[in-house]
Amino acid sequence: MKRRDFLRRAIPATMLPFGINGFSLAAYGRPPFREPVLADGAPPDRVLVLIQLNGGNDGINTLIPLDQYATYYDLRSNIAIPEDRVLRLTDRTGLHPAASGLKTLYDGGKLCIVQGVSYPNPNLSHFRATDIWLTASDYNQYLSNGWMGRYLDFEFQGYPGGYPNEEMPDPLAIQIASVASIGFQGPSQSMAVTLQDPNTFYRLVSGSTSGGEDEVPQTPAGRELAYIRQIGDQSVRYAARVKAAADRAKNRSSLYPAAGRNALADQLKVVARLIGGGLKTRMYLVSMGGFDNHSNQAVSGETTTGTHATLLGNLAAAALAFQDDIELLGAGHRVIAMTFSEFGRRVVSNGSLGTDHGTAAPMFLFGGMVRPGIAGSNPSLTDLTSGNLKTQYDYRTVYAAVLNQWFGVPAVDLDAVLLKEFQPLELMQRASMFQRRRPVEIVPE
Repeated sequence: MKRRDFLRRAIPATMLPFGINGFSLAAYGRPPFREPVLADGAPPDRVLVLIQLNGGNDGINTLIPLDQYATYYDLRSNIAIPEDRVLRLTDRTGLHPAASGLKTLYDGGKLCIVQGVSYPNPNLSHFRATDIWLTASDYNQYLSNGWMGRYLDFEFQGYPGGYPNEEMPDPLAIQIASVASIGFQGPSQSMAVTLQDPNTFYRLVSGSTSGGEDEVPQTPAGRELAYIRQIGDQSVRYAARVKAAADRAKNRSSLYPAAGRNALADQLKVVARLIGGGLKTRMYLVSMGGFDNHSNQAVSGETTTGTHATLLGNLAAAALAFQDDIELLGAGHRVIAMTFSEFGRRVVSNGSLGTDHGTAAPMFLFGGMVRPGIAGSNPSLTDLTSGNLKTQYDYRTVYAAVLNQWFGVPAVDLDAVLLKEFQPLELMQRASMFQRRRPVEIVPE
């Protein structure tokens, strides 16, 4: 039995004996030990927060093509946003009126929008498309590890053997979820710990540091037992670090919605607190669901309201509050966030005040160090492929930009993480010194 399968069957997670704002902690890992290897000169304190929009966000009603408004209205008149209600970013492009928080970030030079993001032959199944985005695979390529996991394995080779250590005493990545995402799965193990409701899993008994001190037999079962003990010990040590970080910082932004009113904001509030408390964790993954709006996406006659408006309002409010908090905590220069969803929606709305599975959609990156503006142009609503938008940018060119320009992964090593060559879009204010390929220039509107 493979180690991964053994752990999946034997224990769902090793739980940490404490919680933060209602979340508890689980850890996963693998031997053997090797010294951590950082890209030479890469900034060690930079953080990426990923926001997963589950269900497939309707990019056309999120980012409205004002330069094609008549066509837009004709194709989806039952859910179209009135032109005079659109939050204008430029003469050609505007945001859904519920997304005022994103408009504030844009006006403040802290929002970068990438138009028309997808990949060749996009898959329209939620499960398969999500796996593609998380593993950075082609449509016909099936992988068992993720792009974030491969990056962290590249940066911190040998994990979990020898970790935590003086150079990296904290979890490499934290995800707020019940199960670690395949996106954090490295070549042999998950590189993340997960935060979840403490009632979901068992806690470590009495805060034990190892689960046993007796010598294990040199058998396959004995080696697996030793491995589980190693992860248990590592989990408790991480628990102390995470708890200390949480205790050191308090959220400072007054923009957060009341607790329980906005699930994404609640998650980002925890992330901001851990970052502000000095945790060296490189990546965080949070998520919000509900974007699979086949029906009742908008209210008939009041299209600025409805399910999609509520979702975008929550996303925008959470993003704005998080950015405000991070700046007040003194970390605005070293944190960026990025949204992604498994696909967009079809151009033509359906008869149920909704939209069906589509292809390309915009991605949003925000933070003090992103290159503000809009990359690309509004997707054509008439030059379509089987009724769907055409791709302007492969999603892996965005990943390449984050890895190269934010985390300092040398361009020569990007192929090892993304599995083939992708030209990084220029999405950060300062391009990395490691670029060897000319980045695709952002196209201002």
